[in-house]
Amino acid sequence: MELGISSFVETTPDPKTGEIMPHDQRIREVIDEIILADKVGLDVYGVGEHHRIDYAASAPAVILAGAATRTKRIRLTSAVTVLSSDDPVRVFQQFSTLDALANGRAELMVGRGSFIESFPLFGFDLKDYDELFEEKLDLLLKINQSVKVSWKGRHRPAIDQLPIYPRPVQKRLPIWIASGGTQSSAIRAGKLGLPLVLAIIGGSPEHFAPIVKLYQEAARHAGHDPRQLPVASHSHGFVWDDTEEAAELFFPSTQASLNIIGRERGWRKYTRASFDQARQFHGALYVGDPQTVADKIIHLRKAVGITRFFLHVPMGTMPHDQVMRAIELYGTQVAPIVRKEIADWEASNR
Repeated sequence: MELGISSFVETTPDPKTGEIMPHDQRIREVIDEIILADKVGLDVYGVGEHHRIDYAASAPAVILAGAATRTKRIRLTSAVTVLSSDDPVRVFQQFSTLDALANGRAELMVGRGSFIESFPLFGFDLKDYDELFEEKLDLLLKINQSVKVSWKGRHRPAIDQLPIYPRPVQKRLPIWIASGGTQSSAIRAGKLGLPLVLAIIGGSPEHFAPIVKLYQEAARHAGHDPRQLPVASHSHGFVWDDTEEAAELFFPSTQASLNIIGRERGWRKYTRASFDQARQFHGALYVGDPQTVADKIIHLRKAVGITRFFLHVPMGTMPHDQVMRAIELYGTQVAPIVRKEIADWEASNR
């Protein structure tokens, strides 16, 4: 069981003061958070791509590169790269370069994107939303497979036996498919034999168990061994010394952030009642003291089949010292509980 952190490098207005943190300040804070995550023994850190004022990470590979030479063990990944509106050649080159700086610790998480700002920004039509992803994923996988590539599609100039450099330190870059939990995404990832990441940010995480089974069955039918294919989840959460204090600290920024998105998408206002329900044992919020958070992660592994867990922290804008404390507790207290319990459970099921 791998444990990590994901961040969108958010700069939403402070829920108490209304102040907006400068992008450069938040980016530097994230570098510190990655360094601490490495120090306390977490396995992976992911940075998500967005192109709007309330998120500072439009170039995840650059931010991760800033942490690559200041960390030793932690794996560094996008979370996600919006492949549909990017160029697969440049994406591969950027993450191969990151892999060099990190000496073989770079990964890619690719998806179609739940935010659409990048499509008009880079000149793509939303009516091609699905086709763009399919086509660009095909090219990215071909580049990852061999130095010289021949490829032809509808949305990018063709490539005829051209070499693409630099190559990664690893034999191939690990490429994960990110999904909100649709059956089609799970089946696609399974057929391709690619690791799957599920955004489990609402409802009951247990409802994702059939998606994991569908993914594994698709992989099996395509000739891949499901036991060799990791499945990750990304969920919001916060670790603190006391469970109720954790809730008090995490709720204001979570509410502010979700209500910004909710106004854009026509959602109901996010309330404290919704928050409290989601942080119960069978909910999708991982908020509480180390034992509380560990117990929920252990249940997720056993009930759903998740083998890598991303804790998305912070949600919105929180004081940096609180975020750093949460990361420290996650690495030094939550992780040992989870790793021991899962190791014992897996040994007993062999």
